[in-house]
Amino acid sequence: MTRTLAELTASLAPLETKGPADLPIAGLAYDSREVREGFLFFALPGLHSDGHRYVDAALDRGAVAVIHEKALDACREGVAYVRVADSRAAMAPVAAAFHGRPSEHLACVGVTGTEGKSTTVFLSYQLLDLAGFGAGFFSTVMSRTSGGETPNPEHQTTPEATAVQRMLAEIRDSGKRCAVLESSSHGLSPRTNRLGEVAFDVGVMMNVTHEHLEFHGTWEQYRHDKANLFRALDRASGRKTIGGKSVEVPAFGVANADDPSFDYFKAATSKPVYGFSAKGLPADLSASAIESDAAGSSFLVSESGGPAKAARIELPGAFNVANTLAALLVATGLTGRPLDEFLPLLPKLRPVLGRMTPVDEGQPFEVLVDYAHTPSSFEVIFPPLRKRLGERKIIALFGSGGERDTAKRPRQGRIAADWCDVVVLADEDPRGEDPMALLEDIAAGCPELRRGERLFLIPERGKAIRKAFSLAKPGDLVLLLAKGHENSIIYADGPHPYDEFAEARAALAELGFRREGGAS
Repeated sequence: MTRTLAELTASLAPLETKGPADLPIAGLAYDSREVREGFLFFALPGLHSDGHRYVDAALDRGAVAVIHEKALDACREGVAYVRVADSRAAMAPVAAAFHGRPSEHLACVGVTGTEGKSTTVFLSYQLLDLAGFGAGFFSTVMSRTSGGETPNPEHQTTPEATAVQRMLAEIRDSGKRCAVLESSSHGLSPRTNRLGEVAFDVGVMMNVTHEHLEFHGTWEQYRHDKANLFRALDRASGRKTIGGKSVEVPAFGVANADDPSFDYFKAATSKPVYGFSAKGLPADLSASAIESDAAGSSFLVSESGGPAKAARIELPGAFNVANTLAALLVATGLTGRPLDEFLPLLPKLRPVLGRMTPVDEGQPFEVLVDYAHTPSSFEVIFPPLRKRLGERKIIALFGSGGERDTAKRPRQGRIAADWCDVVVLADEDPRGEDPMALLEDIAAGCPELRRGERLFLIPERGKAIRKAFSLAKPGDLVLLLAKGHENSIIYADGPHPYDEFAEARAALAELGFRREGGAS
């Protein structure tokens, strides 16, 4: 696929242009190491590195055009230079044009929220696919664009605009009708503009709690940026060309009626917004009589106060009831099919790897791996587990991200101490911070826990897991939190390979527990 530079930059308002405008562009890159012959290179300013320093490296690799925002010392003959006010913001319209505006040929669902995004994306995708509405998706955990489901190797929820548009194009070109996108507050912020050129038809808000203030500055700005997803719905036309045919695509919002920000998101769009409640409150779709066990949850579901119907999900964690309700509203709203057609599909839904995923090597205690890493996610997962475990111990192992929101750290410690019997603090992603000092920030929230008895600070995560397992008695629960599906721990010198499941299985094997095949 090639398009001319003039075609790609037609919607920009350049501050300055130099060189030929009719150059054919073979690809896009913002990392000079990924540049190939005929590429357009975006020079992006960054926290740790400035892409303007790598313009020459990109040109040496074959770039024929550069979009930049800072003045460059020199220009090469035959290379096109387009100077803009914000080169990162320019990536979205350029990438959308390069890939033929793929979101205009798909029914696009965006899912935002502090917690529950990845699971709700995955459940929505599955329900649409099971109903025969071919769907693709991408999330923090994995994606399905042109082939099967593949893991996401990055720690980035919403990738840069070039990757967003490329993956949407792959979903379109593979003949699918729908795309479900995990939409982070970073991705929805105009500061990154990663999702700025996605033609959303459906917006989903799971919740808004305390997270990422290091980027947004205030909780109010954080919520405002998330609500950009619902504001985008007002641009939906109601019809799209999908698979070469003009198709009616309804535009609507789905929001958690149990969350205090429900009215804020509902007011952000003129499109209809459907509410869901996992607390049995009046809503378009509500659940009641929730009974959870180690394998999943049974509950009653009703539409707008109508008759209750039995439902069952084989997804561990009572919080998955809320995720399922949101996915049901997405599926029924997009397809126009009744709820009764989807309820029999619920037991077929598969969980997301690293979301309340058991590790069972035959040990006498329970081990669950989960991605929970915020105070609000702790408040969601701990109470039902406490209720289920009764007098048996809960041993929670977690950390906190370095160079990120520091205010949440003592709150994490406080909530864990309130619900758990033992807290083991270990590295999550310390980045450039001192690992032990970071863990001390968390420990400050639970000063009453006696160290060496109920509180342990062990930065090296493998050692911490082994300590947690050594404390577990038959029937106890060890919760390994915050890493989930991720495949690395980020230190000052960069990512170090890490697999929570492999580490847990290795630690259990050292205790003499290993199932045939080693699967969990």
